[in-house]
Amino acid sequence: MTKKIFSGVQPTGNLHLGNYLGAIKNFTKLQNDNKNNCIFCVVDLHSITVYQDPKLLKKNVRETAATFIACGIDPSKSIIFNQSSVPAHSEAAWILGCISRMGWLNRMTQFKEKAGKDKEKASIGLYVYPILMAADILLYDTTHVPVGNDQKQHLELCRDIAQKFNNDFDKKDFLKVPEPLIQENFSRIMSLKNGLNKMSKSDPSDASRINLTDTRDQIINKIKKAKTDNSFMPESIIELKNRPEINNLIEIYSSFTDEDLEKSLKNLSGKSFSDLKNLISEILVEEIEPIGKKINELLKDKDYLDNILLEGSVKANNIADKKVQEIKKIIGLT
Repeated sequence: MTKKIFSGVQPTGNLHLGNYLGAIKNFTKLQNDNKNNCIFCVVDLHSITVYQDPKLLKKNVRETAATFIACGIDPSKSIIFNQSSVPAHSEAAWILGCISRMGWLNRMTQFKEKAGKDKEKASIGLYVYPILMAADILLYDTTHVPVGNDQKQHLELCRDIAQKFNNDFDKKDFLKVPEPLIQENFSRIMSLKNGLNKMSKSDPSDASRINLTDTRDQIINKIKKAKTDNSFMPESIIELKNRPEINNLIEIYSSFTDEDLEKSLKNLSGKSFSDLKNLISEILVEEIEPIGKKINELLKDKDYLDNILLEGSVKANNIADKKVQEIKKIIGLT
């Protein structure tokens, strides 16, 4: 059976190693499976739930598209487009918002985490973000969605919305109920400076992350200075407990060698942290540096990137607009 896959990345600039290992690298694998039809969206509407510099937003949309392509996503095989170019996303989000219930949204833990202590100052957009995400997914009859741990709850909400719509209007299977696509051996990549914090483009320290546009020297220098501890190389998974920085470095190593932690620890037995850092640097320079060079090359041709996004938006609009018109007909708006 053909899988219809939808996933998106926010255009907030400085995509990094965590984005690559957690999402984009897997996108390429999904695309190259002939049983999959893939749609990859630059979710610019999601990004404005917090303030974005208008001068940078368009640039960041192009950079995200360039990153998709540089990492191996082929516009001739997959649809690449930016969310705001397809009006059906916003229209469907309103309609599905009227189907959704406050209690569902109040259970979303990610809003509580991002809004912080003073949630009264958070934007409405941040609160209803999961409904727009549901619209993104449901408009394309998506069967599978690649998700990390932080998005599982949002996908459950999407499933609830689809089922309620189908039940309310007696339209069995009209909105497809998507399944999660869990990445095997998924590693949550943490900051190089603090293993308790997720690697993030919002971290003020550039040394905390490996950007996909970093040069060879920058990669080596950042890994060299990555935080470790004063103990020895662990020999078992139990020994990784309460050693977040070492766990993170070994997770990075394992992600590229396609080994589980146990096998990686066995292979690293007897080596020093310096040896581990050298191995990681070699791997990253080999895999990440070419991506960075390709991104910078693509960014020089704005017309090419704009045309890719335009062609993708036409394809996406043909699918999404048809679906939203059917939704409007079912609920009596047309």
